Parts: sequence; structure tokens; C-alpha cells
Amino acid sequence: MVRHRVCDEGDIPVGGVRAYKAGGQTVAVFHLDDGFYSTQNDCTHLFASLHKGKMVKGGQIECPHHRTRFDIRTGKVVCWANHPPGVKLLNFLRAKKALRTYPVTVEAGQVFVEI
Repeated sequence: MVRHRVCDEGDIPVGGVRAYKAGGQTVAVFHLDDGFYSTQNDCTHLFASLHKGKMVKGGQIECPHHRTRFDIRTGKVVCWANHPPGVKLLNFLRAKKALRTYPVTVEAGQVFVEI
């Protein structure tokens, strides 16, 4: 794994998310009450950008397109695509798939993601 500096600690407020390039890919970096976390930025359902999604209580991110929700800390699927109702018909083509997560460290006010 290679460590990549993505931002300063103050660049993302608590409860916020931003997308950054690291290791040739785009990652979402989240600032929760208990620290920073990073996942792939593309939703595993139909690849929408998660940094444009809605932060949900309990450390979850909701995809802006079909309301798939993921646990930010683990990448696990909390709720698979369910909106609009017809999207459920596509779910047989797109099986539930967790997000890739990446280790995050903060040193001297700088945030690093390991890819």
C-alpha cells in the first residue's frame, strides 16, 4: 500500500465528505465524530459519486441516485437500492456489493489515505 496525502484536517468539517484523487483513483474521504474514513467514491450499484450523497446518522452514506446506504467505517451494505420502486427490478443484475475501504491516518494536521 502507498500512502497519499489528500487534504488538511480542517478541509472537511465533522459530518462532511469530499472526493479526492489518490493512487490513480477517486476516493471519498469522510470526517465522522470519531475520525476520518475513506472508501471508493463510486457506488457499487450503478457507480454514482458517493461524495454527492447524503450523510445518514450512524456513520452511513446514502447514494444520491437509488438510496443505497453503506456503513462508512466498514463499507458494508446497509440498504440496497430501493428508490424509485422500479429500480428493484434491476437488483437481480446488480448483486449487493460492499465498498472498498482504505486506511486513513492523520499526522501533523494532514490526512493520508493508503491505497
